[in-house]
Amino acid sequence: MQFNINDIKNLRGETGAGVLEVKTALENANGDMNKAKEELFKKVASKAAKKVGRTAGDGLVFSYIHATGKVGSMIIIGCETDFVAKTEDFKKLCREVAMQVCSFDFQTIGELNESEYIRDSSKKIQDIVNEVSAKTGEKIEIKKFVKYSVGD
Repeated sequence: MQFNINDIKNLRGETGAGVLEVKTALENANGDMNKAKEELFKKVASKAAKKVGRTAGDGLVFSYIHATGKVGSMIIIGCETDFVAKTEDFKKLCREVAMQVCSFDFQTIGELNESEYIRDSSKKIQDIVNEVSAKTGEKIEIKKFVKYSVGD
């Protein structure tokens, strides 16, 4: 088992898992970062599933305009408290989802959630939502979105 404190920090930063969870995952994976990450992402999805019954009554309305100025989007992402809505992790999630909306023509939230994340094709949008949910400890959900394009 070859891993060090930097491995733990990096994996913790990527997954939002606690130090002990990361250490255990690395031990179970014999130091293999990819296997440990897989194990932690399964736990993240499990934690997110436990929050299904909660109400995401707060959140942000977030807009994104692509650099060309020819396409933009507006989204509403909900969370449980205004405290979480003000965090950098939540704002980054909003930006990433809004950018994703600009990239494709989604018809439903379900379709958006199941789409491949444009920055990492090994993840779906729901995966990045679950990651932030695990980090913050709150239910997070995409509530609405709209895409605007010049020429529509």
